[in-house]
Amino acid sequence: MAKTHVTMTVNGEPAEGLVEPRTLLIHFIRENLSLTGAHIGCETSHCGACTVDLDGRSVKSCSMFAVQAQGAQITTIEGMAHADGTLHALQEGFRMMHGLQCGFCTPGMIMRAHRLLQENKTPTEDEIRFGIAGNLCRCTGYQNIVKAIQYAADKLNGVPHKEAAE
Repeated sequence: MAKTHVTMTVNGEPAEGLVEPRTLLIHFIRENLSLTGAHIGCETSHCGACTVDLDGRSVKSCSMFAVQAQGAQITTIEGMAHADGTLHALQEGFRMMHGLQCGFCTPGMIMRAHRLLQENKTPTEDEIRFGIAGNLCRCTGYQNIVKAIQYAADKLNGVPHKEAAE
């Protein structure tokens, strides 16, 4: 099968490769770029484990082809921490508020929450639950995920947070 040359920016760095037209973006990210934070869960766009930020919107990278991302700006979980290695507020929130158990859904949850907080800097609990509804977690019951996103929203808005989860 003929291959197509694709170029994009991933986590602020130029990325390119030759792909078959049927190559999913998640496979390009994981296999060609060796960025394995985004997970392959269902490959049907139901679970959200593969969520990345593409040109300012949340995208389930198992539901689009790499060639569709030609020229795009993509952020994966690997691009969330600050250049000095300190955690992004969302990563810190998931750690401090115990927003993860097995961790499989966590990269996709954080990427979706990142876009949610770009769109709504002070979401309510209901808005957070609605905003992450397309990302499934089979371990946590979501309560601490919501707390983690609230923690990050507070931190990003300069509001001191009460305390970590118990």
